[in-house]
Amino acid sequence: MKICLTGASGFIGSAISRSLLESKSSEIILLPLSRRSVRLSDDLKSTEIDLGDLSSFESEKLQGCDSLIHAAARAHVSKSKSCSPLSEYRKINRDATLELARLASNAGIKRFVFLSSIGVNGASSKSSFTENAVIAPHDDYSLSKYEAEIGLLDIAKNTGMEVVIIRPPLVYGPGAPGNFKTLVKWVKKSIPMPFGSIHNCRSFIALDNLIDFVLLCADKEKSPKAANEVFLISDGEDVSTSEFLSKVSSACGVKSRLIPMPIKPIVVVARLLGREDILRRLFGNLQVDSSKARELLNWRPVVTMDKQLSKSCEL
Repeated sequence: MKICLTGASGFIGSAISRSLLESKSSEIILLPLSRRSVRLSDDLKSTEIDLGDLSSFESEKLQGCDSLIHAAARAHVSKSKSCSPLSEYRKINRDATLELARLASNAGIKRFVFLSSIGVNGASSKSSFTENAVIAPHDDYSLSKYEAEIGLLDIAKNTGMEVVIIRPPLVYGPGAPGNFKTLVKWVKKSIPMPFGSIHNCRSFIALDNLIDFVLLCADKEKSPKAANEVFLISDGEDVSTSEFLSKVSSACGVKSRLIPMPIKPIVVVARLLGREDILRRLFGNLQVDSSKARELLNWRPVVTMDKQLSKSCEL
């Protein structure tokens, strides 16, 4: 099997490429594409791709690929540098995705796996999100991802190329960027955090579990029922923010420094600082029901939360 992969230099994409290279399967050939050239092994280097302008991309590079995993995306746009952040998100996450899908179809690729986001369903949930939940993108990034989903399913209907859409919640693991990286740094330094009184419930997905599911979906023979389906995926170990941070402390071998402070003062400070987005992630509920993946594809997580956190703290 020959797999094309975009985002090979990113957090998730690089982990997928490492997993494929380490599998040492003679049946798998990896063609990695990224926005910057990176060396993945002694004899494998990624091919640069400009997602902002695919007009010059040679579609012949996709010839012979059985599946394409699209992990590349624009995750951040500075409002101070763009008068229209939504347009910037759409340029990469929607328009480039759909153009790449058309190129893939023309090249004869049979399956296109798209990494979307649980943000398509919303920023918080009163009960566990399922694939049938009402769509409620909560920001420009999520909206651009949802618009890409709509376009991909339309391409699948008109071309015959199968599409698989995956919406993960927060992905954690070795090398994870953003808030998770910051939290691990604080925990390792034993910095006290005022999050001991948070009793919410959130779903997460370990990097190893996400990779395993993505590669399952990329293999048509192993997952024929995944064709043109949307999947919500998680570890199946929902925990509160306080519990998650306690697990991080345990994995890092340091004493938990969570202070049980009243939530109201924290909310006030976060709003004054304009960080209500972080407030939602820390205090809100966001649960994902991944039973469709388990029942339709017979998928099971390959790593526990504790084990993945231990791997994360080793770095």
